Amino acid sequence: MTHNRSNWERGLYRSRNGMILGVCKGIADYLEFPVTALRAITVILMLITGPGIALWVIAYFVVALLMKPEPILPFESESDREFYDSYAGSPSLAIHRLKQTYDALDRRIQRMESIVTSKDWNWQKRLNE
Repeated sequence: MTHNRSNWERGLYRSRNGMILGVCKGIADYLEFPVTALRAITVILMLITGPGIALWVIAYFVVALLMKPEPILPFESESDREFYDSYAGSPSLAIHRLKQTYDALDRRIQRMESIVTSKDWNWQKRLNE
């Protein structure tokens, strides 16, 4: 995913194009580090620890569960990123935010409709013509 902002501003996400859940690729993209080197370091550390390999595997899957997946499309604004992060963290909270936005828009439309359909509006429109 390429766009103008730095990876630090974009955030840390699991890559959708990674080999195993995209953890190493996501971290490598975030740190601007070669993904092959990071994978090699990860495998070497797993092998060096011997019996601790099970802990590394468990830790890898825990990190995969905690990292949000990379967005499909680049963010166009900071509010897009905030919404995506809130949705990835809590879908119900994001749906609540959308409902609040919809309700506010609905109230504005109702106010506009009441003004446009009022008798005063009709007289002002006739006077302006």
